[in-house]
Amino acid sequence: MNKRLKSMAENRAKLITAARSAFAEKGYAASSMDDLTANVGLTRGALYHNFGDKRGLLAAVVEQIDSEMAEHAKKARAEARDDWRGLLAEGAAYIELALDPEVQRIVLLDGPAVLGDPSQWPSQSSCLESTKLTLERLIANRVLKEIDTEVGARLINGAALNAALWVAASATPQEVLPKALETFFALATGLLK
Repeated sequence: MNKRLKSMAENRAKLITAARSAFAEKGYAASSMDDLTANVGLTRGALYHNFGDKRGLLAAVVEQIDSEMAEHAKKARAEARDDWRGLLAEGAAYIELALDPEVQRIVLLDGPAVLGDPSQWPSQSSCLESTKLTLERLIANRVLKEIDTEVGARLINGAALNAALWVAASATPQEVLPKALETFFALATGLLK
């Protein structure tokens, strides 16, 4: 990588790191781009060059955290004994992340308010495809009813996402989480053969 490209990548990483910290601490609306850029020794021009605007910077931060959330959920799935338990563990792990203050504020509260419907975010496509493949295996192994796997994946992922959004927005997330998990499991269990 040439020196200029390396410098651009480093500036981008600095801005994402600084924004992630500011958005988690203060929230998107209260975070000053002048303070953020000054804290990492860059200008607003660097921010605009890399992200277009503050909203673009939020999208990059959300993408980074959402990718980490997906990896966390995939790890929970991989640790399960079988595909069925893995499907449940993956959904539960995603919902439980709603208690993480950074995830809660940036991805589940500010993200949808600024970036729109999370089910339409690019990062959701890989999660959807992974769930669809798991459903196909479970149907082939006669664990689940014969369902349209596209619809099933959208509904399972949508249930986990909406449960996480609900937990994050709740005044009492610790109390809401067990209810969300119990109902998520009940809904998913309805797919069993």
